[in-house]
Amino acid sequence: MTVLVTGGAGFIGSHIVDWLVGKKEHVVVVDNLSSGSLANIERHVRDGKVVFVKGDLKDPELCLRVLRDHRPDIVIHLAANPEVRVSVTEPRIHFQENVVATFNLLEACRMCDSVSKLVFASSSTVYGDAKVLPTPEDHELRPISVYGACKASCELLLHAYSQLYGIRGVVLRYANIIGPRARHGVIYDFIMKLKKDPTRLEILGDGTQKKSYLYVDDAISATMIVAFNENSRYEVYNIGNEDWITVREIADIVCEVLDVKPTYIFVPGTPDGRGWLGDVKFMLLSIEKLKRKFSWRPRYTSREAIRLTAEALKRELWHR
Repeated sequence: MTVLVTGGAGFIGSHIVDWLVGKKEHVVVVDNLSSGSLANIERHVRDGKVVFVKGDLKDPELCLRVLRDHRPDIVIHLAANPEVRVSVTEPRIHFQENVVATFNLLEACRMCDSVSKLVFASSSTVYGDAKVLPTPEDHELRPISVYGACKASCELLLHAYSQLYGIRGVVLRYANIIGPRARHGVIYDFIMKLKKDPTRLEILGDGTQKKSYLYVDDAISATMIVAFNENSRYEVYNIGNEDWITVREIADIVCEVLDVKPTYIFVPGTPDGRGWLGDVKFMLLSIEKLKRKFSWRPRYTSREAIRLTAEALKRELWHR
């Protein structure tokens, strides 16, 4: 089977590539390397196990050429701008890199009849400030950031293409995925700040923000189970953990792993203590559907995932 992974040199994408190579699938990666790194997959490229195409999905001709040249059976679409905060200050970037790129990819899939399924990496941010916690897949979508709105738009585009053109669509709404190679998010942010000054740690928000975190190994296992076994015309799954943790508790774990004792400086971005305008303060996804249908459950709790990630990023980044 040929699998195309967009954004395959990025954090989650490169771990998916590792899994696919381990299963001896034929893997093609397209990535513009704006946030990913070729170093994440270069050993596979060097060994001839992965075909790498440097390109941007905002170019419709590039999308069509990649699909016609390689004729993938499944497309796993992770390419996107991952920074939620950027979507507040630069909304056009997210529209172009999420909605336009996804439309171009879907159009290429429509014109290339080899693709039977597209798996789309969506986000918990599509729910906005959810009224129900844990939040099930049938909860209304009311995003409060442009990032979340773009992800919801891409979901609707995929739904329309699945109904019109027979491309099976699978939407995966991820919680906060963390682990080795992560280069954005709260743990990475804390480590880079402490590397610069281990005596103080600026924390965006009031520290009471509470969210669910999933270790990347668990995210990949859930992703691949769904990607290879879900054969409905269109289906949506939450992928997250069963518990949650506050930002202050995350800071405590990171500081313990780094063996530093900084002064915490809280910087609320909104009157109610969010990190920034558009930040969802409380997030916990229901994963009952995933557990029921595929008997999947995470190996690591949010707290364990955070410690494992802090330890991994310490090895990768903490050179003082």
